[in-house]
Amino acid sequence: MTLSPFGRQTAPSVEHARLAESPDHSDPWRLWGPYVAGRQWGTVREDYSADGDAWASFPFDQAHRRAYRWGEDGIAGLCDRYGFLNLAVAMWNGQDDRLKERLFGLTNPQGNHGEDAKEYWWHLDATPTHSFAQYLYRYPQQAFPYDQLVAQNAERTRDQGELELSDTGILADDRFFDVVVTHAKAAPTDIVMTITATNHGPDPAPLHLVPQLWFRNTWAWGRDDRTPTLTVLHRPDVDEQTHAAVVADHATLGRYVLSADGVPGTDGSTRLPELLLCDNESDSESLWGVPNRSAHPKDAVDRAVVRGDRSALATDGPGTKAAFHYRWDAVAPGESVTVRLRLAAGPLVDRPFSTVDAVVADRHADANAFYDLVIPAAVPAEDRLTARRAFAGLLWNRQLYRYDVEEWLQGDPSSPPPPPERLASEPDGRNTSWRNLALADVISMPDEWEYPWFATWDLAFHAVALSHVDPAFAKSQLLLLCREWAQHPNGQLPAYEWSFSDVNPPVHAWAAWQVYLRDGAWDTDFLIRILTKLVLNVSWWVNRKDSEGSDLFEGGFLGMDNIGVFDRSKSVPTGWRLEQSDATAWIAFQCLQMMRIAQELGRQNHAFDDLATTFLERFLGIVRAMRSFGSQGVSLWDDEDGFFYDVLVGPHGETEAMRVRSLVGLLPLLAVANCPPWVREELTDFDESLRWLERHRPDEVASLTTSHPADGEALTFAVVDPTRMTRLLERLLDEAEFLSPHGIRSLSAAHRDGLTIDVAGMSMSMRYTPGESDTGLFGGNSNWRGPVWFPLNALLINALHTYAAGSAAGATVEFPTGSGERLGLHDVAQRLEDRLVGLFRPGPDGRRPGDPRDLLPGPLWTGNPTFAEYFHGDTGVGLGATHQTGWTALVAHLICTPQSAYDPGESPSDG
Repeated sequence: MTLSPFGRQTAPSVEHARLAESPDHSDPWRLWGPYVAGRQWGTVREDYSADGDAWASFPFDQAHRRAYRWGEDGIAGLCDRYGFLNLAVAMWNGQDDRLKERLFGLTNPQGNHGEDAKEYWWHLDATPTHSFAQYLYRYPQQAFPYDQLVAQNAERTRDQGELELSDTGILADDRFFDVVVTHAKAAPTDIVMTITATNHGPDPAPLHLVPQLWFRNTWAWGRDDRTPTLTVLHRPDVDEQTHAAVVADHATLGRYVLSADGVPGTDGSTRLPELLLCDNESDSESLWGVPNRSAHPKDAVDRAVVRGDRSALATDGPGTKAAFHYRWDAVAPGESVTVRLRLAAGPLVDRPFSTVDAVVADRHADANAFYDLVIPAAVPAEDRLTARRAFAGLLWNRQLYRYDVEEWLQGDPSSPPPPPERLASEPDGRNTSWRNLALADVISMPDEWEYPWFATWDLAFHAVALSHVDPAFAKSQLLLLCREWAQHPNGQLPAYEWSFSDVNPPVHAWAAWQVYLRDGAWDTDFLIRILTKLVLNVSWWVNRKDSEGSDLFEGGFLGMDNIGVFDRSKSVPTGWRLEQSDATAWIAFQCLQMMRIAQELGRQNHAFDDLATTFLERFLGIVRAMRSFGSQGVSLWDDEDGFFYDVLVGPHGETEAMRVRSLVGLLPLLAVANCPPWVREELTDFDESLRWLERHRPDEVASLTTSHPADGEALTFAVVDPTRMTRLLERLLDEAEFLSPHGIRSLSAAHRDGLTIDVAGMSMSMRYTPGESDTGLFGGNSNWRGPVWFPLNALLINALHTYAAGSAAGATVEFPTGSGERLGLHDVAQRLEDRLVGLFRPGPDGRRPGDPRDLLPGPLWTGNPTFAEYFHGDTGVGLGATHQTGWTALVAHLICTPQSAYDPGESPSDG
């Protein structure tokens, strides 16, 4: 057996063995997973409007009545990897105006932060094959305050903060049900789902649990009219005294049977759920006053449960959506009720619930054994919980992403043609230059609510954390966006669905190298595949983002949204261009990572030797531009300030430095790589080129390469020379500037009182804002003007370890600046890691520094860590999205990676 992730001879756990059997996305153990989105409404894919307002085009209030075109959504759901058949949980508390079927939150126009879901849920556990997974949803016992949340947030200013669900008082005295959903696989196509709801409130409360099975609507669009069916099973096929069942027949998936167990009645009898059937079709009459395609639209179940209106149900079937309706008139305080279901391929499982409890227990034991190996034994219990929950969030946030841009632009044969405005060239039209993009893949999402769509640089960070639990999936994610049906023919990688043409930082090569190392440095085929595609991407950067051929780049916002005084993608003054410290540093960083990959490949195939030399030359050109002068004779480095700045270049060559101390000026520190001694011995082309440079440009080479103190043949390549590195680290580690008690801030706290700079004759201001955004730039949904963000912190930590393992092995710096305590860079990096991990460590009251402010006190809340999108620069309080076990899951990477594992330039295989 070949087991790439964890040693290739024997499987150290049952789950590792399953992974060994399932390296590919089409393998049986990967067929079923948590691939249903938490939100499909309000996405670009469902938007067929002329103005591109996705939130208004498909709002939440239509989601329970309107069929989706490109995907589905549900709570704690699972589906096959093609998204044909879906199973998820719905609930009703007897008070809400609709079933609770999907997550709710504010849209961008309705509140300060469109990414903020007004719900509480936690991913409790998950294995990579989804053989075991648990999800906790907190369901209020009173009517969900949809209107109050919308109306009051619309009235609030940015300074007031948002009204959250807990602020309404609806959850006071623990008046909620905790609904724990467990998935456990008896076999790849035999899946158990249990739903346990516990009343934590002081009074009895009614509850309806309504698990639903439905087919994604693939038949209504005029492209494939084959319609699958759900039909009810009766005697003698099913024992109607103990359970109910439906058969799902699909042309591609085949036959599946979903069985639903009976529950104990008050008189000791077995009480079966009521089976409700309808079609996954839009209720066109109520939405648009147009006759329905089906007399049994998708909201028929909602009508029957919530309003007692059974007129739209397909009583005798068949249908394409089915629900099992369980009802308790009063669940006592502290009491739990449980529902059990089993979805299996082929014929009905004999006595389907006789082994369910054993299956759940066995898979839970498998999950424990797996994580006992993934998380080092020395990790303390509180950090183990954080890491396991972070991995669970990553694994639950894998979602099926379907989007064929050409089909979406043109519309469907059976639907009205989309407005012609959609076909306008960008930026007026959306994604019109990306007609090559056609995805139907399971992709790691940053957050199932905020981002039910991928973001390219987010995904690269996900892959690094995922490599600890599922290296094969991590590699597939990095490769996917470099495939010809995702990467643009010009070499650009798609940014995100709101604008694929936006520019994300080029972190793919770094992530690929990290994944390769974490996986044991054996899979050179993976490196070859990723490197050859990233060569195209580097060419795109050179051809499109270096307009003057100066080796100084103009990337735009580069993922760090409002970090500048203006929108760096759209608001650069007319006739001016912005030569960016961060864009240039990112390309230097990318070149060094690709050089290192090419060197690794050159050991086995000398054809990659000269490619390593190519990236060395590209790196040298960028360093010359950054270290000497920009295209108009102005250096990006300010020697007086000891900092790198963006430079604005006018139409007549006039220049203005953007003197904002932010992460933009620290990013040159990332461009560092260590080359082990074997490079010069084994890669002749690279060595000859370097020796030529040493003879003919000795000063230049001396300024960008430093020999390792213990081995003169081991070199460190870096944009920042030791003198400038020391000055940058003085600012980085200054608690009055970037060093927060909880990590590195995105903007220097020296700007607390604000700064004003002249931009092409206009006065513009900004200030350090440690918490939520106080500006509408980028919609106000992001803030890089002070908070701590995990991805850049992780990269800076990695860079410090790289310096410490190379040319700066003996160097020390003050930590913090001015303290008088001097530490080596490995220790500095470790101190920074501790500050980041400390965000998740409970205090005396059980509360974590990184908890969002709206989490209520008590063990029901403090027992569950959250993973905020970013953190307050002074207090560490979690901000933005609260379930972003996307790049914030890098905390698990920090916890599970010992210092000795950071790349010193050697590969693990070098011994």
